[in-house]
Amino acid sequence: MEISSWRHAFKLDPAKTISDESLERVCESGTDGIIIGGTDDITLEGVLDLLMRVRRFTVPVALEISSMDAISPGFDYYFIPTVLNSSSTKWMKDLHVSAIKEFGHMIQWHEMIMEGYCILNPSCKAAIATEADTSLTEEEVIAHAVLAEKVFRLPVFYMEYSGMYGDPVLVNKVKRNLDTTQLFYGGGIDGPDKAAEMAAIADTIIVGNSIYDQFEEALKTVAAVKNSHATY
Repeated sequence: MEISSWRHAFKLDPAKTISDESLERVCESGTDGIIIGGTDDITLEGVLDLLMRVRRFTVPVALEISSMDAISPGFDYYFIPTVLNSSSTKWMKDLHVSAIKEFGHMIQWHEMIMEGYCILNPSCKAAIATEADTSLTEEEVIAHAVLAEKVFRLPVFYMEYSGMYGDPVLVNKVKRNLDTTQLFYGGGIDGPDKAAEMAAIADTIIVGNSIYDQFEEALKTVAAVKNSHATY
Protein backbone atom coordinates (compact mmCIF):
# COMPACT_ATOMS: atom_id res chain seq x y z
CA MET A 1 0.00 0.00 0.00
CA GLU A 2 1.38 3.40 -0.98
CA ILE A 3 1.75 6.03 1.71
CA SER A 4 -0.60 8.31 -0.22
CA SER A 5 -3.47 5.91 0.48
CA TRP A 6 -2.87 5.69 4.24
CA ARG A 7 -5.81 7.05 6.25
CA HIS A 8 -4.75 5.78 9.66
CA ALA A 9 -1.41 4.84 11.22
CA PHE A 10 -0.26 3.86 14.68
CA LYS A 11 3.04 5.29 15.89
CA LEU A 12 4.96 2.98 18.22
CA ASP A 13 7.77 4.28 20.41
CA PRO A 14 10.72 1.84 20.67
CA ALA A 15 11.57 3.35 24.06
CA LYS A 16 8.18 2.31 25.48
CA THR A 17 6.88 -1.11 26.45
CA ILE A 18 4.05 -2.92 24.70
CA SER A 19 3.09 -6.54 25.29
CA ASP A 20 3.06 -9.13 22.51
CA GLU A 21 -0.71 -9.48 22.87
CA SER A 22 -1.29 -5.73 22.57
CA LEU A 23 1.14 -5.44 19.66
CA GLU A 24 -0.70 -8.19 17.80
CA ARG A 25 -4.00 -6.38 18.27
CA VAL A 26 -2.47 -3.14 16.99
CA CYS A 27 -0.96 -4.79 13.91
CA GLU A 28 -4.13 -6.75 13.15
CA SER A 29 -6.45 -3.79 13.81
CA GLY A 30 -6.87 -2.81 10.17
CA THR A 31 -4.61 0.24 10.43
CA ASP A 32 -2.91 1.19 7.17
CA GLY A 33 0.57 1.31 8.64
CA ILE A 34 2.84 1.21 11.65
CA ILE A 35 5.35 3.99 12.22
CA ILE A 36 8.23 3.28 14.59
CA GLY A 37 9.66 6.45 16.04
CA GLY A 38 10.08 8.69 19.05
CA THR A 39 12.08 11.52 20.58
CA ASP A 40 13.87 10.24 23.68
CA ASP A 41 16.11 7.21 24.30
CA ILE A 42 15.84 5.85 20.75
CA THR A 43 18.41 3.08 20.34
CA LEU A 44 19.21 0.67 17.54
CA GLU A 45 18.48 -2.22 19.89
CA GLY A 46 15.02 -0.88 20.67
CA VAL A 47 14.24 -0.20 17.01
CA LEU A 48 15.35 -3.67 15.91
CA ASP A 49 13.42 -5.42 18.67
CA LEU A 50 10.20 -3.64 17.73
CA LEU A 51 10.81 -4.15 14.00
CA MET A 52 11.23 -7.91 14.42
CA ARG A 53 8.06 -8.13 16.47
CA VAL A 54 6.00 -6.09 13.99
CA ARG A 55 7.40 -8.03 11.00
CA ARG A 56 5.44 -11.10 12.12
CA PHE A 57 2.41 -9.35 10.63
CA THR A 58 1.60 -8.09 7.14
CA VAL A 59 0.99 -4.44 8.01
CA PRO A 60 3.41 -2.00 6.30
CA VAL A 61 6.01 -0.54 8.65
CA ALA A 62 7.97 2.70 8.45
CA LEU A 63 10.88 4.00 10.50
CA GLU A 64 10.65 7.67 11.36
CA ILE A 65 14.27 8.64 11.77
CA SER A 66 15.19 10.78 14.77
CA SER A 67 18.67 9.36 15.39
CA MET A 68 21.26 8.25 12.87
CA ASP A 69 22.47 5.68 15.39
CA ALA A 70 19.12 3.87 15.19
CA ILE A 71 18.83 3.45 11.42
CA SER A 72 18.30 -0.11 10.22
CA PRO A 73 17.41 -1.87 6.98
CA GLY A 74 14.24 -3.93 6.84
CA PHE A 75 11.54 -1.25 6.78
CA ASP A 76 9.11 -0.64 3.95
CA TYR A 77 9.55 3.12 4.22
CA TYR A 78 11.77 5.64 5.96
CA PHE A 79 10.11 8.87 7.09
CA ILE A 80 12.56 11.78 7.21
CA PRO A 81 11.31 14.74 9.28
CA THR A 82 12.40 18.28 8.55
CA VAL A 83 11.07 20.65 11.21
CA LEU A 84 9.99 23.70 9.26
CA ASN A 85 9.26 25.82 12.32
CA SER A 86 12.48 24.98 14.15
CA SER A 87 14.64 27.96 15.08
CA SER A 88 17.71 25.82 14.43
CA THR A 89 18.91 24.68 11.02
CA LYS A 90 20.04 21.45 12.69
CA TRP A 91 16.52 20.03 12.56
CA MET A 92 15.68 21.44 9.16
CA LYS A 93 18.70 20.35 7.09
CA ASP A 94 22.00 19.96 9.00
CA LEU A 95 21.29 16.44 10.27
CA HIS A 96 20.11 15.50 6.80
CA VAL A 97 23.38 16.66 5.24
CA SER A 98 25.33 14.63 7.79
CA ALA A 99 23.23 11.55 7.04
CA ILE A 100 23.77 11.90 3.29
CA LYS A 101 27.52 12.30 3.80
CA GLU A 102 27.65 9.09 5.83
CA PHE A 103 24.97 6.94 4.21
CA GLY A 104 24.31 8.54 0.82
CA HIS A 105 25.94 5.74 -1.14
CA MET A 106 23.53 3.17 0.29
CA ILE A 107 20.28 5.16 0.52
CA GLN A 108 17.37 3.77 -1.50
CA TRP A 109 15.71 7.07 -2.30
CA HIS A 110 12.42 5.54 -3.44
CA GLU A 111 11.92 4.34 0.15
CA MET A 112 12.43 7.82 1.62
CA ILE A 113 9.39 9.94 2.49
CA MET A 114 10.17 13.54 3.44
CA GLU A 115 7.89 15.03 6.09
CA GLY A 116 7.61 18.77 6.59
CA TYR A 117 6.87 19.00 10.30
CA CYS A 118 5.09 21.90 11.96
CA ILE A 119 5.16 21.25 15.71
CA LEU A 120 2.45 23.20 17.53
CA ASN A 121 2.40 22.02 21.15
CA PRO A 122 4.99 24.09 23.06
CA SER A 123 5.23 21.63 25.95
CA CYS A 124 5.80 18.43 23.97
CA LYS A 125 9.22 16.78 23.92
CA ALA A 126 9.58 17.18 20.16
CA ALA A 127 9.03 20.94 20.32
CA ILE A 128 11.58 21.35 23.09
CA ALA A 129 14.16 19.09 21.45
CA THR A 130 13.89 20.79 18.06
CA GLU A 131 13.60 24.35 19.38
CA ALA A 132 10.35 24.76 17.49
CA ASP A 133 8.60 28.12 17.34
CA THR A 134 5.11 27.08 18.40
CA SER A 135 3.75 30.63 18.73
CA LEU A 136 2.79 30.77 15.06
CA THR A 137 -0.30 32.65 13.97
CA GLU A 138 -2.93 30.92 11.88
CA GLU A 139 -1.58 32.63 8.77
CA GLU A 140 1.97 31.52 9.58
CA VAL A 141 0.94 27.88 9.98
CA ILE A 142 -0.80 28.01 6.61
CA ALA A 143 2.28 29.66 5.12
CA HIS A 144 4.45 26.81 6.42
CA ALA A 145 2.14 24.33 4.69
CA VAL A 146 2.36 26.24 1.42
CA LEU A 147 6.14 26.43 1.83
CA ALA A 148 6.25 22.64 2.23
CA GLU A 149 4.22 22.05 -0.93
CA LYS A 150 5.05 24.86 -3.33
CA VAL A 151 8.67 25.63 -2.44
CA PHE A 152 10.15 22.42 -1.04
CA ARG A 153 7.79 20.07 -2.92
CA LEU A 154 7.48 17.82 0.13
CA PRO A 155 5.08 14.87 -0.15
CA VAL A 156 3.90 15.22 3.47
CA PHE A 157 3.05 18.16 5.74
CA TYR A 158 2.74 16.97 9.34
CA MET A 159 0.78 19.03 11.86
CA GLU A 160 2.13 17.68 15.15
CA TYR A 161 0.36 18.53 18.40
CA SER A 162 1.86 15.58 20.32
CA GLY A 163 0.21 15.36 23.73
CA MET A 164 -2.68 17.73 23.01
CA TYR A 165 -5.63 17.89 20.64
CA GLY A 166 -5.27 20.46 17.91
CA ASP A 167 -7.64 22.98 16.40
CA PRO A 168 -9.85 21.33 13.73
CA VAL A 169 -10.64 24.73 12.21
CA LEU A 170 -6.95 25.44 11.63
CA VAL A 171 -6.31 21.93 10.35
CA ASN A 172 -9.15 22.41 7.87
CA LYS A 173 -7.74 25.74 6.67
CA VAL A 174 -4.34 24.13 6.14
CA LYS A 175 -5.92 21.28 4.20
CA ARG A 176 -7.75 23.72 1.95
CA ASN A 177 -4.44 25.36 1.05
CA LEU A 178 -2.79 22.10 -0.04
CA ASP A 179 -3.27 20.68 -3.52
CA THR A 180 -1.00 17.64 -3.68
CA THR A 181 0.94 17.42 -0.42
CA GLN A 182 -0.49 14.84 1.97
CA LEU A 183 -1.63 16.25 5.31
CA PHE A 184 -0.66 14.18 8.36
CA TYR A 185 -2.27 15.04 11.69
CA GLY A 186 -1.03 13.78 15.04
CA GLY A 187 -1.81 14.74 18.62
CA GLY A 188 -4.38 14.12 21.33
CA ILE A 189 -6.40 11.48 19.51
CA ASP A 190 -7.46 9.40 22.48
CA GLY A 191 -10.63 7.84 21.11
CA PRO A 192 -12.93 7.39 18.11
CA ASP A 193 -14.71 10.77 18.29
CA LYS A 194 -11.56 12.85 17.88
CA ALA A 195 -10.21 10.40 15.32
CA ALA A 196 -13.34 10.75 13.20
CA GLU A 197 -13.33 14.55 13.51
CA MET A 198 -9.74 14.91 12.33
CA ALA A 199 -10.05 12.15 9.72
CA ALA A 200 -12.82 14.15 8.07
CA ILE A 201 -10.23 16.89 7.50
CA ALA A 202 -6.69 15.53 7.26
CA ASP A 203 -5.53 12.88 4.82
CA THR A 204 -3.84 10.71 7.43
CA ILE A 205 -4.36 10.40 11.19
CA ILE A 206 -1.48 9.31 13.42
CA VAL A 207 -2.34 7.73 16.77
CA GLY A 208 0.52 7.37 19.22
CA ASN A 209 0.37 8.14 22.94
CA SER A 210 -3.07 6.67 23.50
CA ILE A 211 -1.75 3.23 22.58
CA TYR A 212 0.11 3.32 25.87
CA ASP A 213 -2.41 5.33 27.90
CA GLN A 214 -5.88 4.28 26.66
CA PHE A 215 -5.31 1.14 24.64
CA GLU A 216 -8.89 0.03 23.98
CA GLU A 217 -9.92 3.54 22.92
CA ALA A 218 -6.88 3.77 20.66
CA LEU A 219 -7.94 0.60 18.83
CA LYS A 220 -11.38 2.09 18.19
CA THR A 221 -9.80 4.92 16.20
CA VAL A 222 -9.18 2.61 13.23
CA ALA A 223 -12.86 1.99 12.54
CA ALA A 224 -13.68 5.63 13.28
CA VAL A 225 -11.25 6.80 10.61
CA LYS A 226 -12.34 4.22 8.06
CA ASN A 227 -15.98 5.26 8.53
CA SER A 228 -15.34 8.99 8.43
CA HIS A 229 -16.23 11.15 5.45
CA ALA A 230 -14.06 14.00 4.22
CA THR A 231 -15.51 17.48 4.65
CA TYR A 232 -12.86 19.42 2.75
